[in-house]
Amino acid sequence: MTNQVDTASMPVANTKKPVKKTKIASLDRRKARAGWLFVLPFIIGFVILYVPIVFESIRYSFFQLDRMTGQEVFAGWANYHDALFVDASFVQTLLTGLREMAFDIPAILIFSLFVAVILNQKMVGRAAFRAIFFLPVVISTGLMENVMTSSYASAGTSMDSGMEATASDRVASALALEELLMGVFEGLGFGTGMVTYIVNAVASIATIINRSGVQILIFLASLQSISPAIYESCQIDGATSWETFWKITFPMVSPMILVNGVYTIIDNFTTNENSVMVLLDEKFVEDKYVSSAMGWMYLLVVLLIVGIVAAIFSAYVFYQRRD
Repeated sequence: MTNQVDTASMPVANTKKPVKKTKIASLDRRKARAGWLFVLPFIIGFVILYVPIVFESIRYSFFQLDRMTGQEVFAGWANYHDALFVDASFVQTLLTGLREMAFDIPAILIFSLFVAVILNQKMVGRAAFRAIFFLPVVISTGLMENVMTSSYASAGTSMDSGMEATASDRVASALALEELLMGVFEGLGFGTGMVTYIVNAVASIATIINRSGVQILIFLASLQSISPAIYESCQIDGATSWETFWKITFPMVSPMILVNGVYTIIDNFTTNENSVMVLLDEKFVEDKYVSSAMGWMYLLVVLLIVGIVAAIFSAYVFYQRRD
């Protein structure tokens, strides 16, 4: 008996040829390519100019100059040992720099956030005020800084004894202002440590302003990205400005606090006014091998501090979900 196969119930093979997909770059890929093209000059310059210098610095840190033959000899970890235990100025200067950083970083972040909140308000001349606060960043660049330093030096050589008396009067006035502030804040019930911190911040307000331009712009960009509908909802619910700042503004800009914190730490450690950087420059003239070892230890300390600060800040950063 022959079995009849029901061909109607069998699946029919798909005889259509697959449509060939056209390779069209998506918008994200085009943006990525544009980004790589934008940073390509920096990458080329970094590989050609900076990478050889980095490897040369590493080699210097493990070599010493033989005074007898005038040739370089491998010294192992001797330069690192000399930097830590023989040359006492490096460790002392590094600790001083860390203390200065512990004071400067919170002061710069608080001031820049405060100014950004003010500049984000609707007022006459807002654009001019933004330019004024960013002007020190332009002035403190390498070329302008050298020009201004030369101008100050030439002007200083032409000063007479009367100007010295004026400088003494300014110092006396600054000391009197410091004593006045100490009395005011102590009268308000602040602790001794808080009073000292506030007085030092007021005394160094010019330095804080000069180093807050970039941070102010970053905070401004973050504040402007907050939807006005959120603030309108807070006003409808009857929230005060103080409550709105701590419940809405501060959490929304907390990612930029992390960014500005890392940026400020790196900027503080690499500025020409940093005491450790000054020491490294002076030491390089005397002994470039020990100076290279100091520089690499300094880099490790900076990376360690950046990692610790980033880990602490990341635990309290609020990231808004965009569904």
